[in-house]
Amino acid sequence: MADQSTSQTAPDAPEEGAATRAAGQGISRRRLLGTAGATGLVFGAAGGAVGYASAPADASTPLSSVGERRVPFHVKHQPGITEGLQARGHLIAFDLAPGAGRKEAAALMRRWSDTARRLMAGEPAAHGDTDVARDAGPSGLTLTFGFGHSFFARTGLEKQRPVALDPLPEFSSDRLDKTRSNGDLWVQIGSDDALVAFHALRAIQRDAGSAARVRWQMNGFNRTPGATARPMTARNLMGQIDGTRNPKPSDPDFEQRIFVPENGEPAWMANGSYAVVRRIRMLLDDWEQLSLKEQENVIGRRKSDGAPLSGGTETSEMDLEKTDAEGNLVVPYNAHARITRPDQNGGAAMLRRPFSYHDGIDADGVPDAGLLFICWQADPLRGFVPVQRKLDRGDALSRYIRHEASGLFAVPGGAAEGEYVGQRLLEG
Repeated sequence: MADQSTSQTAPDAPEEGAATRAAGQGISRRRLLGTAGATGLVFGAAGGAVGYASAPADASTPLSSVGERRVPFHVKHQPGITEGLQARGHLIAFDLAPGAGRKEAAALMRRWSDTARRLMAGEPAAHGDTDVARDAGPSGLTLTFGFGHSFFARTGLEKQRPVALDPLPEFSSDRLDKTRSNGDLWVQIGSDDALVAFHALRAIQRDAGSAARVRWQMNGFNRTPGATARPMTARNLMGQIDGTRNPKPSDPDFEQRIFVPENGEPAWMANGSYAVVRRIRMLLDDWEQLSLKEQENVIGRRKSDGAPLSGGTETSEMDLEKTDAEGNLVVPYNAHARITRPDQNGGAAMLRRPFSYHDGIDADGVPDAGLLFICWQADPLRGFVPVQRKLDRGDALSRYIRHEASGLFAVPGGAAEGEYVGQRLLEG
C-alpha cells in the first residue's frame, strides 16, 4: 500500500440538465429519486411501522446530489481512472468460453460498451433490465474494461499484445491464489450507490452470456461522499490516511506517467493505461496490537492527520534526514512512506484508486479484510514493479499485510462516439 495511494479528490461536477429518455419512453431513473425527505417511514405511537409515504412522481422533484452525478462514457480515457474514490466497487474477471475467439470477444465488448453507456447515463439496460436501480440516478457510475495477457492468445492477436503486459515478476511477499488472479477480461465497476453498482455488475454478468464465464469477483467500498464535514483524503482499514502523495491531473507530467501517448505502441492502446490489481489482506489483529507510536513509525506519518513524522501538515514535504535528540531518524529507514516516495524510486509513480474490502470472519475469528489495490500507469515496469521490488526488500508494513491475488490488464483508451471499447484492437 504505497504512500502514493489515491487522494479522494472532488468528483466531477454534475452535468447540466439530467439526461432523460426520449419523449414517450417515460422518465429516466435519474429523475425518479426524491430528496432525502421525500419518502419516509411513518411510525405509530408504539413505534411500529404502519405504512410508507410514496415519493411523488412529479418530474420537478429534485434528485439528491449523490444520485445525480453522471460520468460520461465517451471520453479520451476510460472512466473510472481519474475520478475520485467511489463508495462501492466491484471487480470481476472473465475467461473466454471454450471455442470463443476474436469474433465472440468483439460481440461481447460491443454489448458491454452499450450497457455501460446506458447505465452510466441513468438508463436501463437494453435487454432484460433487472430494475434493481430503477429509482436511482446514475450515482457516479463508472465501468472500465481491460484485457489480460491470456486474452491475446485466445483471440489470435498475439502480435498485438503489448510488451508492458508481460507477467509481473514474483515478489517475496506474494501468497497468490491463482484462481483469483489474472483473467482474459477484466471489468471495474464503481458507484456512489451500492444498488447502482450491483445493478451494473449483474448486467455485465448477464451480457457475458455463453461467450465468457466468471473467473473471479471481488467487492469493495470506500467512505460515502459527504460522510465527512469537509473533503478529506480517505482512510484505509488500518485507520491510516491513505492517498496523500497520489499524482494529480494538474501535475505537468501526469499524462505521460499514467497514460499511453497518442503515438505510443501498440497503436490500439493510445490514451490507455495499465492496471495492476492486487488483493492485499491486512492482518488487522496483529496491527491493532501495536501502540499508536509503533503504527506511526511503520507508516512514517501521524495517524491523526497524515502529516509526516518530520512535522507539518498532511501535504508537507517529508524531511528524510531529520533526526531526534538522540540522533535517530524521525522517519524510520524502513517506514512505508519513505520507501514508496517517487524520489526514492527513480521517479516511479502510479495513480492508485483502491477499494477496501471485508469478506467476513474466518473460522478462527480473524477478519478477512484489507485493500483491493488498483494502480494505473503508462508502463508497469516503470510504475508498480520498481516500487514493489523495493517494498519487498524491507518495508516495515510487510509484516502486517499479505498479497493474496494479482492481475495485470491493458486498459485501452475511451471509446469514441459510435465505437465500443477495444474496437481498434479487435477490428484493426
